[in-house]
Amino acid sequence: MTSPQRGDSVASPASRQRFFALVPCAGFGTRSGAAGPKQYEALAGRALVLWTLEALARVRELDGTLVVLSPGDTQFEALAAEGDAEAAGSCWSANVGGQTRAETVYAGLHDLLARGAHEGDWVLVHDAARCLIRPDAVRRLIAECRDDAVGGLLAMPLPDTLKRAAGDRVAATVPRDAMWAAQTPQMFRIGALRDALRAGFARPDLAITDEAGAMEAAGLAPRLVRGDFENIKVTWPEDFALAERLLRSRSLPSTKATS
Repeated sequence: MTSPQRGDSVASPASRQRFFALVPCAGFGTRSGAAGPKQYEALAGRALVLWTLEALARVRELDGTLVVLSPGDTQFEALAAEGDAEAAGSCWSANVGGQTRAETVYAGLHDLLARGAHEGDWVLVHDAARCLIRPDAVRRLIAECRDDAVGGLLAMPLPDTLKRAAGDRVAATVPRDAMWAAQTPQMFRIGALRDALRAGFARPDLAITDEAGAMEAAGLAPRLVRGDFENIKVTWPEDFALAERLLRSRSLPSTKATS
């Protein structure tokens, strides 16, 4: 699906830096306790993923947003057909998701390139389940990484004491100095991220859990950009209640893509 506001720019010549969001939306979310894919669970009156897409739609620096779905997904198209789901209707979607997040992102990068994006364009990969992302945080990431040789990610320094477990017992205390919790978006050049993921797939010893990890395995050091404590990933059943409280506590704009 091509957005009338954003879709035309993807095929234009790469005369400037361009920024695309890529939202992996092919997972099932088994830890969430939801009956179906957690991204479609109702949260404060809307499907969770719509909150995510609304926030991205308010980032004017983005030239387009691609939602990568599982091959059999029909729920997103149904959401996009709803009259009040303008955030979903302003995105492209592609049913090319894989078995893992990394495979889904990799397929999405190829879809962006097929749509006219260039290897040197930036892609911001953002979890569908991080529905509390604020547009200002995305803009901050873009501002701090757009001239960086590698790219970077939103993250938060850890405030808590860390424990390494052995079963249900503490095995060791891990120093928290210089420890950060990774968030999304994670922002890298399309071609560089594609190559890093492809190289990672060839290494059976490497578990790719995020894009920054793939870049690190390629010998690169992504920039850390301070994120927001509210930018949680809805993962566990209790996260839904917390996310709903936070959403309802905000002075929310309309669902239209306005800044």
